Amino acid sequence: MAATYGEAGPTKKDMRLVIAASSLGTVFEWYDFFIYGTLAASGIIGHTFFPAGNEVLQTLLAWAGFAVGFGFRPLGAILFGYLGDRLGRKYTFLITITLMGMATAGVGLVPSYAAIGMAAPVLIILLRIAQGLALGGEYGGAAIYVAEHSTDGRAGFYTSFIQASVVGGFILSLVVVLLSRLVLGDVWASWGWRVPFLFSLVLLAVSLWMRLKLSESPVFKAMKEAGETAANPFLESFTYPGNWRRLLVALFGIAAGLTVIWYTSMFSVLSFLQGPMRLDPTAAQLITGGTAIVGLGFFIFFGHLSDRIGRKKPIVWGYALTLVLLFPLFWVIGSAANPGLAEAARRAPVVVSGPQCRYDPFATTQPDECGRLLDHLSKRGVAYRTVRAPAVTLSVGGTPVSDLSADSIDAALASAGYRLDKVVPPAGNIVAIVLAVLGLMALSGATYGPVAALLSEMFPSRIRYSSMSIPYHIGTGYFGGFLPLISSYMVAKSGNPYSGLWYTFAVVAMALLVTVFGLKETVARAGSRR
Repeated sequence: MAATYGEAGPTKKDMRLVIAASSLGTVFEWYDFFIYGTLAASGIIGHTFFPAGNEVLQTLLAWAGFAVGFGFRPLGAILFGYLGDRLGRKYTFLITITLMGMATAGVGLVPSYAAIGMAAPVLIILLRIAQGLALGGEYGGAAIYVAEHSTDGRAGFYTSFIQASVVGGFILSLVVVLLSRLVLGDVWASWGWRVPFLFSLVLLAVSLWMRLKLSESPVFKAMKEAGETAANPFLESFTYPGNWRRLLVALFGIAAGLTVIWYTSMFSVLSFLQGPMRLDPTAAQLITGGTAIVGLGFFIFFGHLSDRIGRKKPIVWGYALTLVLLFPLFWVIGSAANPGLAEAARRAPVVVSGPQCRYDPFATTQPDECGRLLDHLSKRGVAYRTVRAPAVTLSVGGTPVSDLSADSIDAALASAGYRLDKVVPPAGNIVAIVLAVLGLMALSGATYGPVAALLSEMFPSRIRYSSMSIPYHIGTGYFGGFLPLISSYMVAKSGNPYSGLWYTFAVVAMALLVTVFGLKETVARAGSRR
């Protein structure tokens, strides 16, 4: 039975239920979306569903499938934003979580490329589209629902649990993967990896049970009783006085910046550790997931802080510090994760010479010998530098490699100290990695923690669901969703494991400028557009 509130509004007990049900549902929703990315980082998705004899290409195709889901989030924001502003917050996010749960379970049932050919990647893409549509409606609904229950000036604190729930979904995906791999053992690689996708059905049942207990948002109920709901909230989002400017600031200043910091601090770190740094997958996932659990506190802290000092200041601080600390923090992670590899790269740099050295990470077969050398080094996660020369040559630490076969190259790299097997760092190094990742999580918390309250306060209640969801999901869907694909391509193309960070740097620099000059503080006037 749904809860009802007295004239005084929701009690503390009511707020606990509102926050718990909304946050858990958000955790489960993001679990569904992130489980694909968690397994894509380990290579399982690429090997199972995408055709290629090239490991780098399979990884890029798997991340492309990840990006497709994000690409359809704005369409989901338009569709479910319209329904949320017309029919209500509660029932709309009941629909979205059901669609997400069914689509996620569907991924676990799709046969492999080896079994059904091209139908496999087609089905995966269609299910990722369904997930993207669902997520486009979920976040805005949950954030607004909690914000519209917050009548005591604590919207930043209350909605920060929704922000932390996004991280919670990532953590849950890692926990379920690790436990499934531990329990299923030898069958994990063949079919056991499907269990985390099917587990979504259990999470769906729990989430529906909790959310059916909720009442509609008091702000929406009052608006509906007064006959003030928008006839066409999508159209009105673009015609309401001053809303165009708010939409652009929300897109380029808020959503774009916070999402690339968040994905860099989690997915880029995980891919960096498992890929170029060649960490054992279990160790990489434990380090990343364990750090994320501790880092959840930053989201709550900065959400609470924004109730006191405003929403804009923590976001601006987070952006500015990201520009200063992004590369140094990753240098610490790289040096600590695989000291032997990092030292070998400094002591014995790899140089590839050739007349053109064209390398296409998307190609199954490279066009020339130089490209094939770069492809081999990229697959091994070895940093390299290219030099134009008449003949194709390769040197390691200044010593030419006469035989350019794969085995001879690997032998030369091993002799120079390059450890190409999977490693587990010593305890002291793990501490250094954790501290560096916590630094990234603090930057993410500063920019992400206050945002649900900020976006809810930026827009009038009659078009809030649509106006908040559309820029948020365009920003996070395109700037953030394509980050793993773009950064992986930049790393593969350049041979520099840190080159993908320039994408994050550029987007955050843009977001900082837009936020500083375009964002108006919302806390003092939060009640003016309710």
